[in-house]
Amino acid sequence: MIRDYQAIQKTWFVKGKQRIIPTFGKHQGLKLIGTLNDETGDVCCIEEERYDAETFLRFLQLVLERYPTGKMVMILDNARIHHAKLIQPFLKEHEDRLELVFLPPYSPQLNLIEGLWKWLKSDVIYNVFYSTVQGIRKNVQAFIQRINQNQEQTIDRLCVQL
Repeated sequence: MIRDYQAIQKTWFVKGKQRIIPTFGKHQGLKLIGTLNDETGDVCCIEEERYDAETFLRFLQLVLERYPTGKMVMILDNARIHHAKLIQPFLKEHEDRLELVFLPPYSPQLNLIEGLWKWLKSDVIYNVFYSTVQGIRKNVQAFIQRINQNQEQTIDRLCVQL
């Protein structure tokens, strides 16, 4: 979730010239779901209103469409929706193509997509004032498009660290 009130982060400024960043949290934001292909650097990211088992199922279907061949292993945290009964028949039906691997609790450093979210927030959100969620959305979409045009940079930044 990228919230409209996450704007203020550490920054630097010339002594005596403090940077003023307006902010007003309306508790709005974007709910993103994404994958990062650690071989190609391709990022598949969508925005959803809700993040529940039905949303996750639709996302899994989208991922299979985006990558129509080969076996995929998705690394996930242990969110309840990733284990939902609703998705079990789908996983069984596509077990030859899709495997879910769950990380231990409290280990976001092992999940490459968390590095992508951190990068996105650093480039798009931090210390920038957005008066509307649409402004955030526009810049998030531009960020995803930009990194998908230079996937080698994404691999160098996120995937080589492991």
